[in-house]
Formats: sequence, structure tokens, C-alpha cells
Amino acid sequence: MLRFGIVGTGFWAQFQLAAWQELQGVECVALCNRTRSKAEAMAHRFGIAAVYSDAEEMLAREQLDFLDVIADATANPHFVQLAARHQLPIICQKPMAPDLESAGQMVQICQDAEIPLMIHENWRWQRPIQEFKRALVESPVGRPFRGHFLYANNFPVFENQPYLREVEHFILADMGSHILDVARYLFGEATQLTCQTRRVTPGIKGEDVATVMLAMKNDAIVTCSLSYASQLEGNRFPETFIRAECEHGSVELCPDYWVKVTTQEGTFARRYPPQRYTWAAPGFELVQAAIVPCNAHLRYAIQNGEPAETSGEDNLKTIRLVFGAYESARTGHSVQV
Repeated sequence: MLRFGIVGTGFWAQFQLAAWQELQGVECVALCNRTRSKAEAMAHRFGIAAVYSDAEEMLAREQLDFLDVIADATANPHFVQLAARHQLPIICQKPMAPDLESAGQMVQICQDAEIPLMIHENWRWQRPIQEFKRALVESPVGRPFRGHFLYANNFPVFENQPYLREVEHFILADMGSHILDVARYLFGEATQLTCQTRRVTPGIKGEDVATVMLAMKNDAIVTCSLSYASQLEGNRFPETFIRAECEHGSVELCPDYWVKVTTQEGTFARRYPPQRYTWAAPGFELVQAAIVPCNAHLRYAIQNGEPAETSGEDNLKTIRLVFGAYESARTGHSVQV
């Protein structure tokens, strides 16, 4: 049985913990939050015995097999250093760091301490995206030459996460880290990118609209369109629509979880809805269901001493795309990655 502690008991932590409790062979034994009352409330709800307001104290007192940090990206470098001192594998949320330099330092610290750094990048674990990947690999559509991602809606994201109004880097850091990671997952690595951003919603500091064009190593061109300011027919938050145009056909992830494969023989379509969990928040079922297979993969990596699919080293490539996109938007020039 793997024993672990959680640092951070905010909005997303409750769903992360609920997803862990869906799995066997792993047990949360301690919660930590700077505001102790918040940790106590969550501990009472989930039956966790130990509560702390100081992470150092938690690691000193508890016998843990790994640490799950569910906090703001600015806090991740500190907790990575703490985990390294205690020789403890660590999971961090996305984006893995507030800037590219800190991300690189986090990876280096864990490499030097010989401990795993894993990023809880769950977007690629959504069932429709997993099935899109399978169709892209197994269907006779051939090599992709163009891809397109559309994540566009007007979901009131600032209502349950009001702090996002104040962040300087918004949609590229918050959602771009997901979408650009999936772009890598489906189409491989990029060599060059170009980005433009816009701020549409009044009263926010960061960008809420971004368009990124990626030139991939396999010669495909992939565009990623992100927006929290788009009022479209049939608002499908939080679905991501994806299209791969290939040599002998195409693969599409369409609204309502339909995956469609088109070749000269015609179009084959099948719907892949997410699994339903009673603890998922209304409207978030798609992304919160993906936490379970993501956690299961991270548990397997820890148990077997194998690199996670979304290791710190791997996610550093995604972070380079995120901050490369900010550089391109700022300078008006393409960026080599």
C-alpha cells in the first residue's frame, strides 16, 4: 500500500482526492494547508486522520511514499525542494512552474536527488482523446499533415476561480499547458511556433484568447485555438475538438464525444462519453473523470519505478511551448523550440 500526503486543499484537491480513493493500493494519510481549518474540513469529509498547516512538519512526522502537491504553480518549486530533501517522489499540478527557468530547476533538483518528478497532466487521459489517439494510430488514414485544436467557450471560469482575474499569464498557462501537451501527445514534437493573444473580457490582467501555430518535426502544421470569450452555438465546455487531416483520410473529435474516421470507404463514427462519478462537479465531469486514469498511471509508475508518461522531463517540453508562445506574442516573431 502506497501512503501519500496532499499539500493544498483548495477547489481541485477534493476531486483529486476522490479520484485517488477510486483506486486500490494507495491511501492518503495526511492533508496539509496553510489555513488549517480548510485541511480539517476536507479531512473530516474524506476520513483522513492527520492534518497539518506546515508541509515540513508533515514530512517529518508521516511515513510517506510520495507527495501530491495541489497548489498554485508558484508554490511548486518550493515543494520540489522539500521533497528532494526527504527523498520523496512528488506529483505537481500543471503548469509545473511559473516560468521556464523554475521548471528547469525543478527537473534538475529531482534528477540530482534521484527522485521522480511527475506532473498531473490529466487532459490527455480524457476518454475521447485517448480514443482519438487510438484511431489516429490504428486507422488506415496515414501520416497527419495538418492538425487543429479548438477549445472555445464562454464558461464563467472566474466565478469558481476568481484569482484567475489577477494572473498576468492566463489562458496559455492555464489551458495552453493542457492543449499544447495533447498536441505533443498526438502529433509529436514541435520545432517552431507562432502565437497571437488577445484580452477580450473586461477587468482581467491576462489574455483570454490565444492562437498558436506549431510546425512539427514530422512536417505537420498544428493550430491550437483557445478562448474563454467565445459565445458559440451549443457551448460545449470543457470539450476540446480536434481534427487530424492525413494522407489517406481524417480523424475528428467532435461535439458530444464523437470520434469520426473518414477514408475513401466513408465515415465511421462512435461516441466515447466519459465515465460518470458521483463526486464530479456538474459541468466538470469530462475533465474530472480523467483524473482517475491519470492517477492510476502515476501510481503504476511509482510502484514499478518507471518514468511517468508526464514526467517532469517530458512536461518541460510542454512548458517550453507555453512560454515560447508568450515570447512570440510579445515580440511578434516566430520562436524556435
